[in-house]
Amino acid sequence: MGPITALAAAIRRTVSELVELRPGALEFAKADDARVFVMILAGLVVAALLLRALFARRGHRIVVPALLPALGISRATLVRHGALAMVVVGLPFFVLALADPKAAFTRQETTHPGRRIAILLDASSSMLQSLPASRLAKGAPNDAAFFTTVGAAKYFVELRMKGEYRDLMSLIEFGDEAYVITPFTSDYENILLSMALVGDWTEFMNFPEQGTVIARAIDQGVGLFKAFDFLDAAGNVMVIFSDGMDAEVLQDGRTTLDVLREARRAEVPVYFLRVGRADAPQGVVPDAAWEAAVARTGGRFYSAADEATIVRAMNEIDRQSAGRIEIREYNTQVPRYQPFALAAVVFWTLALALRLATPWFTTFP
Repeated sequence: MGPITALAAAIRRTVSELVELRPGALEFAKADDARVFVMILAGLVVAALLLRALFARRGHRIVVPALLPALGISRATLVRHGALAMVVVGLPFFVLALADPKAAFTRQETTHPGRRIAILLDASSSMLQSLPASRLAKGAPNDAAFFTTVGAAKYFVELRMKGEYRDLMSLIEFGDEAYVITPFTSDYENILLSMALVGDWTEFMNFPEQGTVIARAIDQGVGLFKAFDFLDAAGNVMVIFSDGMDAEVLQDGRTTLDVLREARRAEVPVYFLRVGRADAPQGVVPDAAWEAAVARTGGRFYSAADEATIVRAMNEIDRQSAGRIEIREYNTQVPRYQPFALAAVVFWTLALALRLATPWFTTFP
């Protein structure tokens, strides 16, 4: 978003706030400061008028014949006070902005660019397989795929932070069981902190569930969307980081379609980043099987055996997750000085423009 576009959007938002303001719902945090300012300003004006009256030169009075009524003073002469009038009109708005108005408890529905994104991290023992990444896993204790996927998840969050998005993100860590580490939040820094904590070597080795059951993670993710009452809304996404070695598929005869059934029912697109080598000795679920199941959710499957492929996949997921979401916001004290300050600036800028652009407006503070 360019600076001009951002400025125009800010002005539109501020004007909308000014139109919707209800004076009775405002509280003025610095009303005393505004009163002091008004008294000082009034005192300065009165002093200036008195000084002008005392020291103005008195010229010689000349008697002239009475002018005809038709030759009275033209109304056009009042135009010269136009710039001063704009300054005076803008002054009350400035005083209101100076009083720091705040809206009491508010609830509003707002629309922002972004998505509701559930990030699912595989912390099973199979994620100890080697997957070196000099960029994504910089500083990691070893080249285990788990640390590369944590780095990839961080990279994805940072991409979203750099954009114009205001996503709601959650973090789920899973093995045989799935655990919500961070529920949905718009605080990107909180998500990054959670990833740093789960990405610690000691925490990873102490993770209690060392198998891989992706269906449990899917169920936990859908349950989280349901708990936040998001299932009926658009803009929901799951991003899974795993090696795809699902115990239920490999040992219990479940299909990949069964694994992703809850995501399909909830109509939540799944972006699945399957990391690691396709020829891993433990055996893997065929990529074609995962790809077909993921496509049924409306998402996309990525097979990533190296860091460069992972980075490309993250960039692509970022581009494909450019929707808009509606967010219900609750605020106890919302600053509302911006509309008043904008009105004052507009009137004063107009006054200055009138004074500088034409010779007619000769009175100006």
